[in-house]
Amino acid sequence: KRGELKLRPISFSNDSCYLPPLRSPAVAHLEPWGSDPECYLIHGGRTPNNEISGSLYLLGQESRGSNRKVTLRCQEKELVGEMPGARFGHTASVVYSRGKRACVLFGGRCYRPPGERTTETWNCVVDSPPQVFLIDLDFGCCSSHIVPELTDGQSFHLALARDDCVYILGGHNLSSDSRPVRLLRIQVQLLLGGPVLSCDILDTGLSLTSAITVKTGPGHEYVVLGGYQSETQKRLECNSVVLDDNGIHIKPRDPPPWTGEITHSRTWFGGSLGVGSALIGVPAEGRSAQPDAHSFYQVSFQMEGNGNGEDAIQGCSQESTDFEDSAPLEDSEELYFGREPHELEDSSDDGEADAYNEEDEEDESQMGYWVSCCLGC
Repeated sequence: KRGELKLRPISFSNDSCYLPPLRSPAVAHLEPWGSDPECYLIHGGRTPNNEISGSLYLLGQESRGSNRKVTLRCQEKELVGEMPGARFGHTASVVYSRGKRACVLFGGRCYRPPGERTTETWNCVVDSPPQVFLIDLDFGCCSSHIVPELTDGQSFHLALARDDCVYILGGHNLSSDSRPVRLLRIQVQLLLGGPVLSCDILDTGLSLTSAITVKTGPGHEYVVLGGYQSETQKRLECNSVVLDDNGIHIKPRDPPPWTGEITHSRTWFGGSLGVGSALIGVPAEGRSAQPDAHSFYQVSFQMEGNGNGEDAIQGCSQESTDFEDSAPLEDSEELYFGREPHELEDSSDDGEADAYNEEDEEDESQMGYWVSCCLGC
C-alpha cells in the first residue's frame, strides 16, 4: 500500500488442520475450477526437526472480515495409490488436458530407505528417483510414471506450466554435485484410458537453483531472478521467460541495480509478491540474534510501452523495506491472500484502516486456531 509492505495477522477456520512449519515444500496455485474456489497446493517440505513431510495440503481463503482481516482454511488431502512419498526441494505444477486437470510432482530429496541407512548416514538425504507423479485433485488418486528421458533426480529447480506442458529449468544433482544447463518439457495427456506422458530435452536451458519466478503479465510471461549458479556463488543475472503455443522462449535481461549488501552476501532468499514484484531477503552477517538480522528488498518489474506487450521497455526498481514495526516472522511462512491493488488504493488515507479495533478481534474460544476435540482437552 503506497509502496509499503506490512505484515497483517491471519486466523484459521475452526475446521482447519494443523499446517506444520515447512521448508522447501512444493507449492502450486490452483485456479477456480467448477465449484472449487481458488487455493494453493502445498506438498512435502522439511520441518525444523529434520522431519520430511509427505502430506498434501489445500490452503485457501475462507472469508475476509472487517479491517481486512483474513481467515484461511487448511485441509489435508487424503492420497491413495502410488504416492510420491516424503520429500523436499521438489516442484508441483497443475496441467489441464481434455477438460481435466492434475497435479504434477517431480524431483526433490528424501531420506535413504530404512534398509539402506547406517548410523553415519541416518540423516543423509539423496535425490528422489527420476519419476513423475500425477495426482488427481478430485479423488486424490496418485500414479507414478517412468519417463526414459529422465535418467537422474534433481532438486531446487524451476517448473513453469502452460496447458498440458510443464517446463523444468535448472536444478541440482546431488550425486554429481552439479547444476547442469537443463531444460525439459514434460507433456501430460489426460486420456480416458489413462494418462500418457512424454518428455523432450530442449537445447536452451539455465544453470540455476532456488531461483525466483515473477509473473510480469496476464499471460505466461515471467522474469527469473535470484538463486545460485554454484555452491558459493549467487546468480545475479536475470532472464525473461515466455510460454506460448510455439514452446518456451528464454532471453537474458538487465538485472536490477543490486545493492552492495546483496552483491556481497553469501546467501539470499525470496519469493514473488504478485504480478511484477518480488521480495528478497538477505541475512545480515554476524547479527543473527538481533531483531534486524535480515534486510528485505522489494524488486519491481514494470512494463512500459504501447500496452500490447510488444517491444515494451521493462524497468526495475529496488528499495529497502523496513519491518521494525512488524511482528517477527515465524519459522513457517505466513501467507496473505491480499486484496486487489485498487482495493488497497481506495482504502482511507487517514490511517484508520491500520488502526487497531478491538471489535475486529474474534472470540478465540470460538474462532481460534486450536480446536478442542473433547471436553477434557
